[in-house]
Amino acid sequence: MKRTRFTEEKIIGILKEAEAGAKTPELARRHGVSEATIYNWKAKYGGLKVSEAKRLRALEEENAKLKRLLADTMLDNAALKDLLSKRW
Repeated sequence: MKRTRFTEEKIIGILKEAEAGAKTPELARRHGVSEATIYNWKAKYGGLKVSEAKRLRALEEENAKLKRLLADTMLDNAALKDLLSKRW
């Protein structure tokens, strides 16, 4: 998974600056990100606290792990069905 150079704490800090009245283009220049990134952060982390953002990341990682496990299981199941369906 792609690692970001910004932690949840930094992202939420930047968003709090935006809520305090800082202009988005100015924030983007100051922190070295694009305006689109700030808007994406607002969509994902807007209104969250740091602890909630950390919990969100943990849940997303757990969800990805479970999806991989399900895909592996389904692949094994399909292979077994294919093997059993062949006439001996």
